[in-house]
Amino acid sequence: MEHQELLRLALEFITAVLLGALVGIEREKRKREHEDSDRIAGLRTFTLLALLGATAGFLSRSLASPWIAAAALLIVGAFVVVGYLATVRTGKDGIGLTTEVAAVVVFLLGVMVTLGYREIAVGLGVVTAAALAYKQPLHVFVDRLGWDDIFAVLRLLIATFIALPLLPDRTVDPWGALNPYQLWLLVILISSLSLIGYVLTRLLGAAKGAALTGLAGGLVSSTAVTLSFAREARDNPENSAPLAAGVLFAWGIMFIRVIVLVAVLNRALLEQVVAPFAVMALLAAGCGAFLYYRHGAADGAVPKGPVDVKNPFSLIEASKFAALFAVVLLAVKIVQENFSPDGLYAVAALAGLTDVDVITLSMADYAKSGAAHVAVIAIVIAAISNTIVKCGMGLVLAGISFAKPLAVATAMILATGLASVLLL
Repeated sequence: MEHQELLRLALEFITAVLLGALVGIEREKRKREHEDSDRIAGLRTFTLLALLGATAGFLSRSLASPWIAAAALLIVGAFVVVGYLATVRTGKDGIGLTTEVAAVVVFLLGVMVTLGYREIAVGLGVVTAAALAYKQPLHVFVDRLGWDDIFAVLRLLIATFIALPLLPDRTVDPWGALNPYQLWLLVILISSLSLIGYVLTRLLGAAKGAALTGLAGGLVSSTAVTLSFAREARDNPENSAPLAAGVLFAWGIMFIRVIVLVAVLNRALLEQVVAPFAVMALLAAGCGAFLYYRHGAADGAVPKGPVDVKNPFSLIEASKFAALFAVVLLAVKIVQENFSPDGLYAVAALAGLTDVDVITLSMADYAKSGAAHVAVIAIVIAAISNTIVKCGMGLVLAGISFAKPLAVATAMILATGLASVLLL
């Protein structure tokens, strides 16, 4: 066996052992702390299981015999079953299969490492350790979930893997603007991105404070965060500063969200979008941080209730977004063929009054065949329009004490947006 091959093999076995130790440390600590004192496996057992799996995988590969790994798996499974039955006989209530299943998973990860799937095994090992370590937060998250949330996720999966493949992947309108497959795919993209923020919002809850809740809620809807925090500030004016900081953090996330969408849809446009939107995100987040650490951190204010954000996928909301997106796409196409770029800017300003995502998606598609600088200016105009509307919401709902820092940030964002437009 050559030197390089020996090094590669040694790295594979070391990786397997470290994966077993990673999961084993978590199980050992859990076993010693409280409820798992009679469980079958700890650090040494999990390390040896990973080593056994790596050895079985190596022998199966070297001897071209998958039955070696299969036989080892049967032996491991038998020992796990015997250990579980012995634990059950102790008569303790609430005994689960978590440790036993983790033992089998670690063995299989060891097999994967020496069969040539080291990177995948490492990723799955980290996921396994995280799933075990974050037991309590996961239980809390499940407690916060309602059946509506579960059904919404199922509908999103149905829309992605069943409905999407059935849609025609071609334009169906006289202007050549509406492709049902691409239209629904973008709806799913927006819903999936929002789902990340929704999950974070439910995990954090109101008790984590205005800043963190604003950051997470901004992934779902910065408008919803603005409305919720403005109402909270109206009822509790002493908390206006930290709540306004949370709103500004949500605005910063909105600008970052635009960058992410453009990066996914049109990489060629990303270079021109990053600079203005990164600066606007930093301005919003910077103003929020200054406000929070000057006034909010000492107050320790938290929202009294959860941010008023809904699960990002319901068939009705998805249909509304798709319809709005289709209208904007048609308007962009008609304006592109019959009017000057000023017409596109007007469409962007109007669309931005309610949503920035729609015009971002539309302009990212437009830039593939049209002028890139026009698309960037239109997205900036939509973002500015949306920011001004949200600032107005804060003023109307919560008054000047809440809206003043928002107005300062809005003025800075407006100046940055105008400067970027003039430079393009």
